[in-house]
Amino acid sequence: MTMPVGDRIAAAARELIGTPFRLHGRSGVTGVDCVGLALLSARAAGLDVAEPPPYRLRAGAAPVMHGWMVGAGFVPVTDRAPGDILLVRVSALQPHIVIDAPDGVIHAHAGLGRVVLMPMPGDWSELSRWRFHGVKG
Repeated sequence: MTMPVGDRIAAAARELIGTPFRLHGRSGVTGVDCVGLALLSARAAGLDVAEPPPYRLRAGAAPVMHGWMVGAGFVPVTDRAPGDILLVRVSALQPHIVIDAPDGVIHAHAGLGRVVLMPMPGDWSELSRWRFHGVKG
C-alpha cells in the first residue's frame, strides 16, 4: 500500500532535520529556508511543485504564498493532518512556513540555524493551512 502524500511530505521534512538554515536556500546540503523546506519536502514526496514566485516573508506575503500553494495542487483546509503546510505568524510582521508532523512541526529555524522538529509555539498563530489535493502524488 502506498503511503499517503501527507505522510510522505512529513517524512521527507523529517529527513531534512539538521539541515542548515540559509535564506532562499534550496539544498539539503547547503541549506534551506522555510519555503525551501516546504518545496524540497513536497518534491521528495513525489510532487511536481514549481519554484515559488519571488517572496519576502513579511506582512502581506500571505497572498503570494496562497497563490503558490494553490498552483502546486494544495487546497486550504481546517482540520489537522501530517504533511499539511502551514503559514503561521511568529510576530506582527513575520509570517513563517512550517510542516505539520504527528509530534510537532518541522521548520527552518533561523535563530538556531537549522531545520528542527518542535512543538508549535503557543504564541504562533496559524494564518492558513494547505493539504495536497492535486492529481500527482
